[in-house]
Amino acid sequence: MAITVEKPGTDGLDEAVAAVREWQSDGVAWQLHPGDLGWYWRKGADATAEAVRIWRRDGRILAVGFLDGADLLRLTTAPDVRRDEELTRQLAEDVATPGRGVLPEGKVSVEAPMDALLHDLLPGHGWHVDEEEPWTPLSLDLTEPVKAPDLRIETVGADLAAEWAEVIGTAFNGSTFTAETWRTMASGTAFTDARCLLGYDDGAAVAAVAVWSAGAGKPGLLEPMGVHRDRRGHGYGRAITVAAAAALQELGSSSATVNTPSSNVAAVTTYKSGGFQPWAEIRDLTRDA
Repeated sequence: MAITVEKPGTDGLDEAVAAVREWQSDGVAWQLHPGDLGWYWRKGADATAEAVRIWRRDGRILAVGFLDGADLLRLTTAPDVRRDEELTRQLAEDVATPGRGVLPEGKVSVEAPMDALLHDLLPGHGWHVDEEEPWTPLSLDLTEPVKAPDLRIETVGADLAAEWAEVIGTAFNGSTFTAETWRTMASGTAFTDARCLLGYDDGAAVAAVAVWSAGAGKPGLLEPMGVHRDRRGHGYGRAITVAAAAALQELGSSSATVNTPSSNVAAVTTYKSGGFQPWAEIRDLTRDA
């Protein structure tokens, strides 16, 4: 039976999240995580469904793609079909052909697990490895106890949503995150296995993070993490990162993972100070026109 690509609609988002959750493995440097969909859910279920693509064969989901913006498709597959030739040819054709409902014309990029056959097939056919914007994945093994940070940590519910939103809003330039945005995000399927944390010093909220579990024995994700712009330089980033790892450990995660642009040296340094170990840099596949 032919492989087909589809938009899941809001009714199919649960299935997409479940598939991506099932595929998580500590043996892969980086791949699309259910937390990535969960963080995007702040824009609402309709917008999230519009950004997701599913590839099936004989009814089985083989791959899930997420349009993280109009020109970037973040893609992952079931582990056993990562080098499946039929699937790879179909993926390559769908992402390379405007009008298939996956990527538009012009400059576009695809992120895929580094062991995927797609990295062998696309280069040389109008695509190339993007050397300009490498990313650094980092992870922390959670098989050993994580020491609690020297910072008061609160788990965020609706009562603390406004404070969490304020810290995240000041941490990222141009952010429009609000308490209502938090409630929208928290209503999503992926948030079932998530927590938002706030770090306090002298009664003031100074740092915030969201952590996303993929289930017991699977890697969890930090996305996003930020320090209030007026409170930087005091080690709060490291403290909230350690708190995030501890929360994922409580949720049963095997490791804590994060991915950040290699050019963001401060972020890489913060994660490393919290015990996270960097993997080899990863790069997208890009088509210039």
